[in-house]
Amino acid sequence: MPIDFTLTPEQQRLRADARGFAGDVLSKVGAATQDLPTPLARFAATRPFYEQAVAAGFLRRLIPTPLGGQGTGVVDMAVLAEEFHAVDVNVSLTLFGTILGLFPVLLGGTPQQAECIFGPFAAGQGSPLAALAFSEPGGSANFAAPIPAEGVRTQAKLEDDHWVISGAKKWVSSGTGWDGRGADLLTVVCRTDLDAPPESGISVIAIHGPAEGIVLERAIDSLGHRAHLHPQFRLNDVRAPADHLIGRRGGGKALVEACFTGTAPIVGVFAVGLMRAAFDWALNFAKTEKRGGAAPIIGHQAVGYALADAKMAIEAVRSLSLRAAHAFDIQAPGALELALHAKVFGSETAVRVITDLMRVVGIDSYDRTLPLGGLLADAGLRPARSVWRLR
Repeated sequence: MPIDFTLTPEQQRLRADARGFAGDVLSKVGAATQDLPTPLARFAATRPFYEQAVAAGFLRRLIPTPLGGQGTGVVDMAVLAEEFHAVDVNVSLTLFGTILGLFPVLLGGTPQQAECIFGPFAAGQGSPLAALAFSEPGGSANFAAPIPAEGVRTQAKLEDDHWVISGAKKWVSSGTGWDGRGADLLTVVCRTDLDAPPESGISVIAIHGPAEGIVLERAIDSLGHRAHLHPQFRLNDVRAPADHLIGRRGGGKALVEACFTGTAPIVGVFAVGLMRAAFDWALNFAKTEKRGGAAPIIGHQAVGYALADAKMAIEAVRSLSLRAAHAFDIQAPGALELALHAKVFGSETAVRVITDLMRVVGIDSYDRTLPLGGLLADAGLRPARSVWRLR
């Protein structure tokens, strides 16, 4: 079987455009947010940068062409994700969290639902947000476990021509939107039949925000992703039209798993971006710092080994993640397994590599004015939020 790791001319242009935008625009996010005291203030400060990303066409570049965008698959997403994430994790997470929120409609929605929902996101203007409201307080690792396990606890009851949804959600990227009353689109994972087994009792329902009954309880002040919104919120009898059910009633388990399969390779690519940023900084440090010696420390064998090991790890994670993205695009039989490998291997490798690079720098790597400590916090948050979804 032929193996070709060459990007298409269109993907090469996408990479160049994304790299240029990240350098010109996203490189300023840190300075605009780092001194703000609260998670909500930091998130709000990213809005102008996110709007610029939307206006520059990067959200449209992730939306499939048949739905009004310019995207051709998960490999495109991976190319864009690496360039953005290597410069700023916050706006890139908001962008890709929006794509995750749209994934249930992409994979399970009717043509009418897709046409209605994707329009505002493909328009290339404003700051539209979508979110997959999946995680709940107490964790959702066993979201589809049968009784006596609790699994998903958010409930939706059909009353006349509306769903009435009640429950709590947590760690839903951008879930409460810019104003605390809900993202422009919430795809909510909930129980629509309390007595049915998980395979037929869980559904996904779309809610257009802002919506009455969405109550922001707090914005989590996380160790990493400091200017990205991680809310904990309640849905108090939130109403959605009956035809906002995505896919078949009771088909939510399979739909959610398909969504995470499609986006898992991107988690591996996020790890590549973080490692790349850490490597570039550590390499420059090693080339210029003598640390009291007669020559730059890159001349020490141990430093050279550490940098070489980091570079090899970056290439390995990138190759695995791109292979997983390609497998999903062509619907290869092993796509799920590859996606999960990329997600876990990438996340865990990033923590190890950045820690090793901090040893190259030494005690100064703990200085908050330098980037490595923040990159490690960003990398550490990824496995904590992601690995449990693979069980």
